[in-house]
Amino acid sequence: MADIADIYTAAADRYEKMTYNRVGRSGLKFPAVSLGLWHNFGSKDNYDNMKAMCRTAFDNGITQFDVANNYGPVYGSAEKSLGRILKDDFMPYRDELVIATKAGYDMWDGPYGDGGSRKYLMASLDQSLKRLGLDYVDVFYHHRMDPNTPLEETMDALTDIVRSGKALYAGVSNYNEEYTKRAVELLRERHCPFIVNQRRYSIYDRTIEEDGVKDCCRENGVGIIAFSPLAQGCLTDKYLHGIPEDSRAARDPRFLHKSDITAELVKKTTALNEIAKLRGQSLAQMALAWILKDGDVCSVLIGASRPEQILDNIAALQNISFTKEELDAIDRISKA
Repeated sequence: MADIADIYTAAADRYEKMTYNRVGRSGLKFPAVSLGLWHNFGSKDNYDNMKAMCRTAFDNGITQFDVANNYGPVYGSAEKSLGRILKDDFMPYRDELVIATKAGYDMWDGPYGDGGSRKYLMASLDQSLKRLGLDYVDVFYHHRMDPNTPLEETMDALTDIVRSGKALYAGVSNYNEEYTKRAVELLRERHCPFIVNQRRYSIYDRTIEEDGVKDCCRENGVGIIAFSPLAQGCLTDKYLHGIPEDSRAARDPRFLHKSDITAELVKKTTALNEIAKLRGQSLAQMALAWILKDGDVCSVLIGASRPEQILDNIAALQNISFTKEELDAIDRISKA
């Protein structure tokens, strides 16, 4: 049996490898890099590889695992995979982990398995907890805006979910500036700890800068966690010389198509890759560092297909500073 001192030493080494950022004005901190289970944790994926990725992430200070009710395929299978991994490996470390899940997109047939209704959100979270094998999640998100449900109803549901103890904090995902502002107002009135908005953000997708969400969250003390920071692999060197057979564009056309890898995109990515080389980083590392550079984003959600990718991504934290010349060049290339 390991000596208790060795266990504490191992924990200290683990956390020294990661930066932790406060989420908005809350007391919670996210690791600067979090592991998302959107891809590669479904029913058709290899369990041993999933477990190896989670172990690698945690051993290197990634304390947050992010999932949603309909991640897979099939729907629910990513939560089941995570639940199995938690049971096999991580239950002794539950209090060192942030587990986040979501509901808002279509999950089951009929009128009650989609949207932002109280019935859907509460039923979905109960199902998620069973799949995860947990009594509570740390963060529960409404996954998208639902103009057909009064926002008051959705925010009441989030508030009651937190008060029930089934989630510790409330979050939203894919909310625009108007909805974010209203969510802040409604949840403050209800004394519900609303801490984070999860939005797509990358060098190639600046929507949260353009639609006001980045400024809105900063002004209202709401954290931002960015998903798709590598633009589905387009901000890596993966597609610089064609489309590999094992790439997302080749094998999983749900989110990235071969037709998306245009000559113009490859030209831009090649130019960005040259800047990354001058910085002593891979393109993926530079793309992640770029998101974290100004402190407005508390964490980037990475996806991975093997443990080595996780280690490469974490290395981005070694340099998140940019010169004005570098930032100008990145803007010039990406916006051309």
